[in-house]
Amino acid sequence: MDQRLQQQLDFILEVDKVKNIFRQTHLSGGGRRENDAEHSWHMALMAYLLREYANESVDIAKVMVMCLIHDIVEIEAGDTYAYDEEAK
Repeated sequence: MDQRLQQQLDFILEVDKVKNIFRQTHLSGGGRRENDAEHSWHMALMAYLLREYANESVDIAKVMVMCLIHDIVEIEAGDTYAYDEEAK
């Protein structure tokens, strides 16, 4: 297999782990916590839908990719609640 393709497949398998990172906050309208994959997907969708309200023109593809990857670090670091002074 081509080395680049192997690296891409390895990355895909690695980022799949965001499905197992549960956020500290709960879903609106429900009692369960969302996982990072759900959170990132929802952010990307909101960015796309609300892009017309930006104060200036944005590269929506870049914004959506940023939304999709912004929590990848939590695969190793976990989700730390923003106001948790002890866990900071």
